[in-house]
Amino acid sequence: MRAATSVCILLLAAAGCKKPAGQGSLNATATYTQIDWNTAGTISGTIHISGEMPKSVQIDMAQDPACNFAAANFSEQYVGRNGSLQNVFIYVKDGLGNRMYPAPSTAVIIDQKGCRYHPHVLGVVAGQAIEIDNSDPTTHNIHPTPDTASGNREFNQSQGPGAAPISANFSRPETMLPVKCNQHPWMKMYINVSKTPYFAVTKDDGKFEIKDLPPGTYNVVAVHEKLGKKNTSVTVTAKQAATADFSFGGQ
Repeated sequence: MRAATSVCILLLAAAGCKKPAGQGSLNATATYTQIDWNTAGTISGTIHISGEMPKSVQIDMAQDPACNFAAANFSEQYVGRNGSLQNVFIYVKDGLGNRMYPAPSTAVIIDQKGCRYHPHVLGVVAGQAIEIDNSDPTTHNIHPTPDTASGNREFNQSQGPGAAPISANFSRPETMLPVKCNQHPWMKMYINVSKTPYFAVTKDDGKFEIKDLPPGTYNVVAVHEKLGKKNTSVTVTAKQAATADFSFGGQ
């Protein structure tokens, strides 16, 4: 996040940093927060699942010959290893006050490959550009369905093999915004839109790290698509690494 945060630090002007198209103009008087690298700290931890991990369900992709692969495919709701939980979104919900952060200038990539969305869970800063690719030899249909109360825009767009990337962004914070493919009902992913760059998504070892936080006490929330939310209070001191572990119930 360091390079992206340094792009727009002081007052914005008309010729300064811009949001992706479709999200309106920026407030010319807005002041973005500059990270103090001399005091910035870190929150890290591991997401565990208690009890037995629910079993993944095998997916039948036979309805589309282009997706009928020789190898078996399984659902992605419950994945991880050694009691850890993958695809958990962790973010700082409260504690940053009125600090404002610019959307990174680099787009994040969503790819449709093997008739699956990659990644399954994604985090972006509000207004950050998203590029949606189709690496499959079949047509997909990208359909985000945000909560109507969030103010984010729903769209439904087909994308054939080899088609140009689809550009998108979401301007309002929202957790676990579902994205589906109307052509292939098993295809689903979740986009998490954060108002700050302080978030992470766990990998298969369940670990996460949120870097470059100013000293303070924060409400940190972990969200799983099936198991719901957990939250905890974490105090970060200057140049220190705080720990926050979470445990979700299994079967």
